[in-house]
Amino acid sequence: MESLDLKGKKGIVFGVANDRSIAWAIAQVLLQSGAKLAVTYQNDRLRPRVEKLLEPYGDALIFECDVSDDANVETLFKSVQEQYGSLDFVIHCIAFAQKEDLQGEYSATQREGFRVALEVSAYSLLPIVKNATPLMTNGGSVVTLSFLAAERVFPGYNIMGTAKAALENAVKQLAYEVGEKNVRVNAISAGPLDTLASRGIKGFLDMKGIYVERSPMRRNITHQEVANTALFLCSDLSTGITGTVLHVDAGYHIMAV
Repeated sequence: MESLDLKGKKGIVFGVANDRSIAWAIAQVLLQSGAKLAVTYQNDRLRPRVEKLLEPYGDALIFECDVSDDANVETLFKSVQEQYGSLDFVIHCIAFAQKEDLQGEYSATQREGFRVALEVSAYSLLPIVKNATPLMTNGGSVVTLSFLAAERVFPGYNIMGTAKAALENAVKQLAYEVGEKNVRVNAISAGPLDTLASRGIKGFLDMKGIYVERSPMRRNITHQEVANTALFLCSDLSTGITGTVLHVDAGYHIMAV
């Protein structure tokens, strides 16, 4: 497929972990489109993997960033500003919940587990937008990743459903706040994809099977389809879209059963 041309545009992709992560699929398509890209990873354990992925793209920047640390986020944006001067887009692919909070009864979620899931998966978008917006001097696009559990109950997804609901509301609030600065904020609600994180969801394979049975297109989506949608939202073809949750799930979200 011929890619959109993003030559001259500069951005950050948060949350690359390995070659199966949605963040990496998005980073690849953005790099292939000609964009200059900074990529973040969570901790030193992941750095060798991320460096290997970026070997074919010699000018890509790599930064460690712990989004639970405000000072760390601010330092990252200062470093990117020193390198790029300005930004055109940011991709937020960050979500986390403690394993025990993705199993058992939802009412058994511990207070600390609730806080961690909401802080990392939803709140983290706020300081990212706050720090990115001043660098988007010619306008820009912020894209985050959600899931249908923000709207419906998916047994086994538990606290992450609550976190995604908070994330989608944050998208709308932030879109309103930064809209006058010509900055757009949108979410992609993706269907189930094989990632390191998805392995921790009880019944994930059953979920994929149900999507095939019930979605209008009778199939699961691909990493590439989500990445292409992110590319569109980062491009000038989407300048009139903000505060939107765009479903990329083969149409599953429209079905009543």
